[in-house]
Amino acid sequence: METASMSDWFRLMKPGVLALLQVTAMCTILIHDLIVWNAEGRVGFNFLNTLETMGVVFVGGYLTAGGAHTFNNVLDRDIDPMMKRTEKRAIARGVISPKAGLAWALFLSISGTIWLIHFANEVAAFWAAFSILFYVFIYTLWLKRSSVQNIVIGGIAGATPPLVGWAAAMGGAVSISNPFDLGSFLPWLMFSLIFLWTPPHFWALALYRSDQYKKVGIPMMPWVHGPHRTMIEMRVYALLLIGIAAMPWLNPAEVGELAAYTYTLIVLVLGIWYNQSVISIDIHEPRDADGRIPSAAHSFFVSLNYLALMFISLVCVLLSPELTILFLVLVMFKILSKRKPKRRISVAASASD
Repeated sequence: METASMSDWFRLMKPGVLALLQVTAMCTILIHDLIVWNAEGRVGFNFLNTLETMGVVFVGGYLTAGGAHTFNNVLDRDIDPMMKRTEKRAIARGVISPKAGLAWALFLSISGTIWLIHFANEVAAFWAAFSILFYVFIYTLWLKRSSVQNIVIGGIAGATPPLVGWAAAMGGAVSISNPFDLGSFLPWLMFSLIFLWTPPHFWALALYRSDQYKKVGIPMMPWVHGPHRTMIEMRVYALLLIGIAAMPWLNPAEVGELAAYTYTLIVLVLGIWYNQSVISIDIHEPRDADGRIPSAAHSFFVSLNYLALMFISLVCVLLSPELTILFLVLVMFKILSKRKPKRRISVAASASD
């Protein structure tokens, strides 16, 4: 009988998903501290303090989110062996028992919550624990097998890392008596961004995996309402993400008009870029060797870059809007310069024909 490796235990935590969640949490801490730094006249930025907070949230977030994902592996052990993308999970293969997986999930979740209480604050721990409970009880145990809106409502759990990061960055300025009061609308705007991003991001994969979900009885949008309805809803969500550009992300009085307007422009451009990838999905396109719809797979990967860039670019703008603008100009120049030779080759080729 096959024995479990260290990698099997680690992969129960779904490290690939954790990586993107941690990017949003780490960036949120930097964003909070850079806003304070700008408001105080850009004097004496305490990088070590920020780095310490990031380290605390990284460990706590990895443990708590990893615990939630491990619970998911335990609870889905009946359907994972029947789906190609999940059949190699350790519990699905039988190399880790459900009881051992449950113990691992409890250890990760409890230790991560205690870690955040001790090294961050109770509010950061509250939102991390909320994410675990919502993911396990609301999404995995209830919505995933009963509602076509499973991934929509379930996205609330994955949208909490900015709340955890922001609360940790606030330190003692936030109170557990009202964990919803984070002193700013910005973390809630980040929460809304991830919440709206989740459905089109996940449905891009579900479009060509719908048969697997149908086989195990998971009511995913593409096979319940069809790919055309799925595409309509994906486009609506993508448009809503563009609409976020109209929201007042930054207060010009705190960070300066240049930073505020620069980021508004960046959000708009990124939203249009991602929206275009969704619009370009062709559900009738021939599938590749792996059974994927190439345009849908492309949109999925664009969505990963889109979300990361939304957070990273905000950090860059707050740090130096001038350098961010210069970088964007250089990127555009590089893109345009690469296109020119292609046009010449194309003209030359047509002339020779």
